[in-house]
Amino acid sequence: MQTLFLILQIAIIGTLLGAGFYFANKRLGSYFASRPHLKFRYQLMQIGGILLAVLLVILFMPFGDTLRGQLLGLYGLIISATIALSSTTLVGNIMAGLMLKAIGNCRPGNYITVGDYFGRISEMDLMHTEIQTEERDLTTLPNLYLVTHPVRVMRQSGTLLSVDVSLGYDVSRHRVEKLLIQAALDVGLESPYVQIRQLGDFSVSYQVSGLLTEVKNLIGKRRDLRARTMDLLHNAGVEIVSPNFMNTRAVDKNQTFIAEAEQQPYAPAYAQSPDSLIFDKAEKAASVSNLREKLAEIEARIRDCDTVLADPASAQAQAAATAEKEQQQRRAKRLSALITSKEAKISEE
Repeated sequence: MQTLFLILQIAIIGTLLGAGFYFANKRLGSYFASRPHLKFRYQLMQIGGILLAVLLVILFMPFGDTLRGQLLGLYGLIISATIALSSTTLVGNIMAGLMLKAIGNCRPGNYITVGDYFGRISEMDLMHTEIQTEERDLTTLPNLYLVTHPVRVMRQSGTLLSVDVSLGYDVSRHRVEKLLIQAALDVGLESPYVQIRQLGDFSVSYQVSGLLTEVKNLIGKRRDLRARTMDLLHNAGVEIVSPNFMNTRAVDKNQTFIAEAEQQPYAPAYAQSPDSLIFDKAEKAASVSNLREKLAEIEARIRDCDTVLADPASAQAQAAATAEKEQQQRRAKRLSALITSKEAKISEE
């Protein structure tokens, strides 16, 4: 009789817990069905629900205190071992997914480059990240792969678009730079600049770069930049020699292949250094760091004033310390507001 009652009790508790878990999961499934962007949260809640269900089974099943304590100890041991082995198991992807979510630098719609893969994120969940490549195919990457490899994320505020071209030494670099900058401007790039990447044995390697603010047009703009560069150079009679090739010509032995000299003083090509465009976020972060150092100096000075006020040598010293403290507190307040503002702008980019 006691055994039958125990079986009945187990069946009732199991049925109640199973029904509760089933209806909760069904309700959550219908809620998140129309919210695909919250799929990550849904999967996390499912895992949490399973762990909670197992714990409730151990707590409410009619087990003896000794057996219940052993089961709880085993449950905790399994959870601990799973987390400890997460770097090489399926749970590793879950941990990596949580890490990516906490960092927050990758979001659906971002262009990313990781390893040999380049594409735009189309989906992120607890186990994997899906990217759409230039061929329109969908590539699924385990979250663990993203955590263990450097990930380059294209900033939504804009990215630098570049094209490399090799030209002969007989073409003036001043002429080349004007043509390349014009090509970048024609396709709508901002703040274009030209770098001389290499002085090779047979040709000079140039790179023209410009800021593309509409990153969603990356593929089309990259094609436009390459096409416009080729058109302008060909229309100007400039021969493109990339990849390198050997062109044998019969020429006079005294003929030299040097661009026609232009009698003009050297001047920087750009009013603004390309570095400030390339490393703008790093510059802003450095600015915030410098402001924090100034804030720390002001706070140290305020503490010095508090020390003087705690045991003033004279009424005059007390008045001076009070005035200086008030002045430094106003400076600290302004600096704190400025730091908060700069950090907010950096995080928005």
